[in-house]
Amino acid sequence: MLNTSPVPSSSPAAAAALGHAEGVTDDEFRAAMSRLAAGVVLVTAQEPPLDPDDPAAPGGEDVGMTATAFLSVSLDPPLALVSVREGSRMDDLLAEQPLWAVSVLSESQRHIAGRFAMKGRISDRLLFADLPHVRGEVSGAPLVDGALATLELRTEQRVTAGDHTLVIGRVLTARLPGPEGGPLTYFKGRYRHLG
Repeated sequence: MLNTSPVPSSSPAAAAALGHAEGVTDDEFRAAMSRLAAGVVLVTAQEPPLDPDDPAAPGGEDVGMTATAFLSVSLDPPLALVSVREGSRMDDLLAEQPLWAVSVLSESQRHIAGRFAMKGRISDRLLFADLPHVRGEVSGAPLVDGALATLELRTEQRVTAGDHTLVIGRVLTARLPGPEGGPLTYFKGRYRHLG
């Protein structure tokens, strides 16, 4: 027997009415992805000096960004990636500065995640002013005191993916400076801790 029911339209106009060409709306995608718990990290980098040929020239500012899209890519060689919004300050900086760092935040560092995730925030220089940290030996980027782990990376590849850039970096150092404790996680649109 032949099926005579109408075939759903696959025209671009019909798909656009549902959301993106694939048929999913921004809200549907966000809601689905909010059910995926993610670790929270602080990505940091140091701007290059304004004039690298002049030792008296002022150094560049530290820049920081909270991220939940950070993951291991490869063990040999050791690679990890972070996803940054295309055109953001961090994206622009990592396009010119190959060295960067990541501090894996503990459940007691929710305030750090919040401060570096604010939209329209004050300058990063002020955000770092009262934040206990050390400088990475390779990257020179801030590494947060009390983080569960810290990594320093050198960019190997940048991949444009929609409205984000995937920055893949080779891990140059990996340390476990912080006390034992639980990770800060992000789930259903909020920072949470295990337990």
